[in-house]
This record gives sequence, structure tokens and C-alpha cells, in this order.
Amino acid sequence: MSVRQKVTFDSQGNQLVGLLEIPNEGAEHYALFAHCFTCGKDVVAASRIAKGLVNRGIAVLRFDFTGLGGSDGDFANTNFSSNIDDLVAAADHLRANYRAPSLLVGHSLGGAAVIRAAHRIKEVQAVATIGAPAQASHVTHQFSCRLNEIESKGEAEVTLGGRPFLIKKQFIDDIKDSDTKPVENLHVPILVMHSPVDTIVDIKQAEIIYKAAKHPKSFISLDDADHLLTKQRDAEYAADVIASWANRYLPEFSFLKTQATAIAPGKVRVDERNHRFARNVISDSHSWIADEPTKMGGDNLGPDPYEHLLAALGTCTSMTIRMYANRKKWPLNNISVLLEHERKHVNDCEHSDCVESRIAVLSRRIKLEGDLKDEQTERLLEIADRCPVHKTLEGQLKIETKGG
Repeated sequence: MSVRQKVTFDSQGNQLVGLLEIPNEGAEHYALFAHCFTCGKDVVAASRIAKGLVNRGIAVLRFDFTGLGGSDGDFANTNFSSNIDDLVAAADHLRANYRAPSLLVGHSLGGAAVIRAAHRIKEVQAVATIGAPAQASHVTHQFSCRLNEIESKGEAEVTLGGRPFLIKKQFIDDIKDSDTKPVENLHVPILVMHSPVDTIVDIKQAEIIYKAAKHPKSFISLDDADHLLTKQRDAEYAADVIASWANRYLPEFSFLKTQATAIAPGKVRVDERNHRFARNVISDSHSWIADEPTKMGGDNLGPDPYEHLLAALGTCTSMTIRMYANRKKWPLNNISVLLEHERKHVNDCEHSDCVESRIAVLSRRIKLEGDLKDEQTERLLEIADRCPVHKTLEGQLKIETKGG
């Protein structure tokens, strides 16, 4: 399962629309997915591959390039260079609000775009392409019969994937100079995936990319898959391979191994996970996530602060009761503690003309299972009030705040 949310960001004066999918347990790595030429973020291959990566713990942002799908702008005024600018803008959005993408995945012309965008996104650690052309100019074969008209008239309407698109001469001029130098100068691992029966982008294009790339580089055949990976098993296989391959090269965000060891026993540190509500909570041996529900503007990646508070009281209560019952060797089979936080109206004094106020109340319902005598049950409920967290919350509590 995952948290899915619509995101919008600005690129070249246009508002672009994307879909961000984050695993329920949170993600250490974020990927940016670039779809094929004239497609959109919701094309079958993009949605299935994104889902596959999310299922393997990698958050994925896919979006509509300028002028496509839900994004603003005129497609006729875009080109290959503007697609790269859109990818960089998407990476900037992730960096500002979540975490910069460490993995770029590109399908078809999107594959050629992510190779070039990787040079402008410093956090990228790995790049994967699917059915990508080595040169962006390869896409012109899809409307080669109209090239003369585009050159002479400056534009022409072409049919791509059953839909009409206006292609201007500036688009042709922009991709004429594309070559393999960005591949040769790519200083991160690259995975090249291609089908030998691809009729849209010939597999010879994958050979060019692979030969131009420096090690570490990998090639995976997609066997009988079509260019758009319309078969579910092909898209899922691609996601499986990308996730397994990338795991070798993506840096470890080891909150347990690095950050946790820097925390002294008995202390807890809270760091930002994104620039809204998600937070990393780190102790000397553990890390977990705090967040707010989506209705409050969060991503619901973890419990909210009051749920953490209730959990502290509930776990301490259960542990204290269990310790006492074990010491007494009483037949206590199970303990269940149900907690709730609410604000109740109370009077500040006994007089009817006093102003009514509200106080925070933590309600705790304890269910004890076992062959217990009434006096044993009563005693265990009394012991619940002696749990350290309970005594802390009802005691003389002072919170000191310091800078640094």
C-alpha cells in the first residue's frame, strides 16, 4: 500500500501536475519517472512501474511534461530541452519538500531526457532507461513523412498514438544536435533496458547507449515486450529489475547505523523528513516516523504527536502491569490498553458564574484477560497508575527549551 497525492510545481512559468506515491512506511529513496514522447504520467507503463518501485520501498514522482495531460502550457511550444528543464524543476520540488531524487527512470524519449537531466541534479546516484533512443532526433522517424512540410512551413500537424499534435520547426532544430556525449560523460551507474522486438525504438539504439556509457553499466533484455510495456508482467518485471539493480548503487540513509549511534542513551532527536509535517524520530537504537493525517496537510506516513503520546502511556501501562503480574505469578494471559485524547469542558471554580475552560484528558481503558480474582484485577488496575509515564504526566512536569 502507498500514500498517493497530487503535486503541482512551476516550470518555465507553467504549472505542472504530478502524482507522488510514497510507501506507507515511508521511503529513504525518491525516484523521478519521465514518460515517453507525447504520453502522460498515467500511461500504463508509468503507473505500473511506479507502483512496482513503491512496493519495493522507493517513492516515485511522475508528472505530465509541459502541455501534456493536466499540466499547463502549449505542447507545440515545447521541445526536448524544455522536457529536461521540466525534470530539473520536478527534482527541485522534491528536494524542497521531500528529498531530492537519487534515481531517475526514463521511458522512450524520457530515457534520453533523464540521462541529460542527471548532469543537472547533483543527488542522482543511478539512471535507468527503458526503450530509450540514444539520440533524441530518433523520434523524428515517427513523423518523417511530414519533415519537409515542417521545414518549409515551420510547422505541421502529425498523428502520434492516434492523437494529433502540432510539431514546429523549433522542435526539430532542438533535437538535431543531440548526441551521445551526455551518455559518455554520465558519471553514475546506468541500466539500459530494451526489447529486441521494439518496433518504435530499435534495439540498436540501446547498443549505442551501452557502448557510449562508462562502467558501471548494465543491460537487460525485455524479450518479447512491446515499446509501451502494455503487458502487466513486462512492466512489473522492469520495476523488479530496476529496484534490485538500484539497491546496489543508492546510498544508505541509515538512521539506525549512522544517526542513531550519535544519539546518547535516554535521548531522542527529531529531524525533518520533509518540509511539511513528516519527521524522523531517532533514538540510540531505533528510528521511526511521525506525521499528520492527510486531512491536516500531512502524508500520514506515521503516527501524529498525540498518538505518540498515547502510545507512550499505553505501552508503559501495559509493561508495568505485566511486570507486577509476573512477579506475583498471577494468571494474567493478556493485557489490552485502549487510549484516547480529548479536551473536556470544566469549570475553573465551584461558583456558577466562573468561566468555563477546557483541559486535556487522556482516557485509558484496560482489559485484563486471565483467571484472575476480583482483588487481583483491582490491584493490577491500581498498579497501572504507578507506571513511570503516568507519574511523569501527572507530576510536576517542566519543559525547558534551549537553542542549539
